[in-house]
Amino acid sequence: MSRARDLRQSTGLAEQRVWARLRGGAVDGFKVRRQHAIGRYIVDFACVPLRLVIEIDGGVHDRDDVILRNHLRQTEIEALGWTVVRFTNEIALGEPWRIDEAIRDQARAVGLL
Repeated sequence: MSRARDLRQSTGLAEQRVWARLRGGAVDGFKVRRQHAIGRYIVDFACVPLRLVIEIDGGVHDRDDVILRNHLRQTEIEALGWTVVRFTNEIALGEPWRIDEAIRDQARAVGLL
């Protein structure tokens, strides 16, 4: 079984809710992929036409070692031409419209909206 498939099958509540909200191009028709490979990384969500990565961060992401690893990972992904936005589980669950706005902001930035 692939790593991406393993990750899709073990997602937390926040990621499940975000996926239910974004799947099928629900935000202005922009299709989003879940657990998508970019370079040597698998990101939570990716909108390929916008080259936008959406990461949902749980509490473990507050640890110093994870913060450093995320910074290095994000730097590599951005070097490949992607924009990375991060949301906490709390934002993903309590203010999910902010993720929609990040997609729209990126679409405007690249001239697709």
